[in-house]
Amino acid sequence: MDSPLQSLPLFMVGPVPIMPAVVVTWAIMAALVLGAALLTRRLTMVPSKAQGLAELLVDTVDSQIRDVTGAAPAPYRAFIGTLFVFILSANWSSLIPGVTPPTGTMETPAALAALVFLSIIGFGVREGGVRGFLRGFALPNPAMIPLNILESVTRSFSMFVRLFGNVMSGVFVIAIVGSLAALLVPIPLMALDLLTGAVQAYIFAVLSMVFITSAVEKGEPQLKEA
Repeated sequence: MDSPLQSLPLFMVGPVPIMPAVVVTWAIMAALVLGAALLTRRLTMVPSKAQGLAELLVDTVDSQIRDVTGAAPAPYRAFIGTLFVFILSANWSSLIPGVTPPTGTMETPAALAALVFLSIIGFGVREGGVRGFLRGFALPNPAMIPLNILESVTRSFSMFVRLFGNVMSGVFVIAIVGSLAALLVPIPLMALDLLTGAVQAYIFAVLSMVFITSAVEKGEPQLKEA
């Protein structure tokens, strides 16, 4: 198996190399968008099994946002829910023969962490305004500004490292065991990889909720005081 640090491009688009992780990522995105469009095309009062499953997912996301942060779920539902479903799908794509999950390479986890970092800024500014958001870095006193800025950067970086490291290590373990053992031996490890992928998607989504709502809560009191 190629090292995730030394990915080879599948093809070139002009001078731009297209990596396998990018192709798999876009395939997952296309499948999720198509599935969502088909699922929501004909919603009914008496839900089908597929609609019932989708409603259960939405209710679960809402309850997790309330339980973890105490915030109203509506402003964050779409982003957090999409983040969870995408990461879960990306992690579980390792079950497809010959496919390395995009979350097991550096590009996708780094992009997801950057997206969360930008969303923290976006939600914070939307709820508290630019002034309120920036003044939140001065809590509890202005001497904490450098540390608060450093914290906001390092926690997003830690999310990238956690997701990349856990998924990549799982892929490597299954590949090594599969190359040394019989066909049926890696199956328990694959089941464990499914569980690990779900847990990592949940942790990433929960941390995103915590960081976003924390930025919003820091900005709101400052705005009210102003």
